[in-house]
Amino acid sequence: MLKLLIRGLLKLLFRVEVRGLSNFHAAGEKVLIIANHVSLLDSLVIKLFLPDDICYAIDKKNAGRWWAKPFVRILQYFPVEYSNPLSLKTLIDYLGKNKKVLMFPEARMTNTNSIMKIYPSSGFVAEKSGATILPVYIDGTQYSFFTNLKGMLRRKLFPKIKLTVFEPRHMELPSGIKGQARRDAGVEYITELMREIKFQSYDCDLTLFQSLLKATKDFGRKRKIIEDHRRNPLGYGQIVMRSILLGRHLKKETISDQPVGLFLPTSIIATIMIYALQVVGRCPAMLNYGAGKKALLSCIHSADIQCVYTSHAFIEEGGFDELITEISKTKDIRYVEDIAEKLTWSNKLVAYFLSRIAATFYHSQVACPCADDTAVIIFTSGTEGLPKGVALSHKNFLSNTIQVASTLDFSAKDVLLNFLPIFHSFGLTAGTLLPLILGIRLFQYPSPLHYKVIPELAYEINATIIFATNTFLAGYAQQAHPYDFHKIRLAFAGAEPLTEQVEKVWLEKFGVRILQGYGVTETSPVLAANTLLTYKRGTVGHFMPGMEYQLIDVEGISFGKRLQVKGPNIMKGYILPDNPGVVVPPSTEECGDGWYDTGDIVSIDDQGYITICGRAKRFAKIGGEMISLAAIESMVANTWPDYLHAVLTRPDPKKGEQVILFSEKEDARRKDLQKRAKHEGLSELYVPKKIQVIDKIPILASGKVNYVALQSILNSSSA
Repeated sequence: MLKLLIRGLLKLLFRVEVRGLSNFHAAGEKVLIIANHVSLLDSLVIKLFLPDDICYAIDKKNAGRWWAKPFVRILQYFPVEYSNPLSLKTLIDYLGKNKKVLMFPEARMTNTNSIMKIYPSSGFVAEKSGATILPVYIDGTQYSFFTNLKGMLRRKLFPKIKLTVFEPRHMELPSGIKGQARRDAGVEYITELMREIKFQSYDCDLTLFQSLLKATKDFGRKRKIIEDHRRNPLGYGQIVMRSILLGRHLKKETISDQPVGLFLPTSIIATIMIYALQVVGRCPAMLNYGAGKKALLSCIHSADIQCVYTSHAFIEEGGFDELITEISKTKDIRYVEDIAEKLTWSNKLVAYFLSRIAATFYHSQVACPCADDTAVIIFTSGTEGLPKGVALSHKNFLSNTIQVASTLDFSAKDVLLNFLPIFHSFGLTAGTLLPLILGIRLFQYPSPLHYKVIPELAYEINATIIFATNTFLAGYAQQAHPYDFHKIRLAFAGAEPLTEQVEKVWLEKFGVRILQGYGVTETSPVLAANTLLTYKRGTVGHFMPGMEYQLIDVEGISFGKRLQVKGPNIMKGYILPDNPGVVVPPSTEECGDGWYDTGDIVSIDDQGYITICGRAKRFAKIGGEMISLAAIESMVANTWPDYLHAVLTRPDPKKGEQVILFSEKEDARRKDLQKRAKHEGLSELYVPKKIQVIDKIPILASGKVNYVALQSILNSSSA
């Protein structure tokens, strides 16, 4: 009777909703239920709202604590010691009697609102008992007053609670591994499963503006969330209000269903402009101001952009006068400063009141918001040719954000310093949208090239998270004081390979382990990443949850295969110069519609860790053997780590192709490279035939080598 009374009370107060009960019944009799653990209510809710008699495996130490005793009296519990195999054996025997047992793999409540350390006990019990694993995700209790998340989420007296029961499964570990390796494999299996159910439980059918409104509700209108170099931080309520204010004005100046170009640096105004266009159903197209005139004009043509918004101050400071003059010959150029002068106090007052009913106003502007519509157009970096337009939907962005949030240990107590360009998918998704959606305080800085300023800024704002490229990380390491990055706990490298030297100097000078990730614009962009929980040096980690992949054989390459992927973060399609404004959905000959060919050659080990071998286009056939240019660049970087280098090829009548090394090192010699190649076990074919010393390797604003510009230099020198 007491249980029925408590169940009825919880149902009334917390409006408990259970999804996927059919999966519970399909699991059978001998079942190990695993769930995330965010509050003291979790075990009680599972016990009372799932059918059958469920026993709760609780740690003995926790069972004796004052706050646990009331729950223990209500629950049928099984006291265990998570680190004691003998104690776990009694639990395994209990499961063998066709019982259902609840275990929290983290063995404690989270204090980050993310997945924490997974104990081997759950995997050990699942394997030894042969029980069916039934994953359950608990959502809503993190907003209650029964959590360890004070100050991170906006607490509610009676938040709505959802229990999602996922399909049952059996844990299968690789054969032939024993002891610690087998325990580690069990931990990785449970870790990946927990990430998967966290991702699958989130509603990604929201638009970008709807996700901003959800974050405003979760974290509070007054929470200061974004700041830039102008040092005027804004709260969620101010972002919503300014987005509506600008959006109402932009609606009058723009045409529906026509992309609007944004030529702005990483800043608050750029972020507000993106959301302002979203409010009134317009699609921003992020223009790469570092791409050069030819590439930029191609982008504007491909996306069929008729008007471009920029800033007088940005044009002056960046020296883009000639470029803007060229664009203005055929397109309308408008300035954000001019808009500010037109906005009256009455406009601002109306926008303030509309921000209080933002969801209603949004639906009045966008009658049927669809998460599958194009949200933003981003352009590829153009490292190997003219940039392509990439149409990314609201669902693409939100799915990738939640994939990353399900994988990495982010917290609302973090401070993210973003200096990556907002026209780059990494800078937009991970550096801008992600922190706003997850409640992470965001500081935006307009240029990653200020190597002295950024370390000092990281020190000043107590930054805890940064995203960068190997090139930028190397520059900061040279200029920074050893204490500048003392608060950094998560530093990610992407876009280019992480060198041994950069990895070493960050660990020795700052005590920070760089986590290497992998992504491409077409996947919104994050595909994989190492984490503090799952890390393997030299790899880019595991795939994000919700991803499918296929490895395709490539003729002549035996040490890797071509990667093709599919998932909710895969782009809507390309927009190409020969068919302006038309989105061509992704498709591959081998796998069909919805699949994207990354063009990367990768290898994946038994533990699921991905190693990038190089771009399919960046392999040279020398003496009948396929040689990775990326591997050559890595070998050269290890030889001379204090300089930048890049490798290209040109035809060779004798060996097919000839490798040319461009290096900033004045006294670069082939003899040194031959020694290094021998040390790394590489053949003579990996040693460049010719070395061309150059003052400065051309770098794109994204941090990647500009191979197009480098090829022009090579062609000029060969002429």
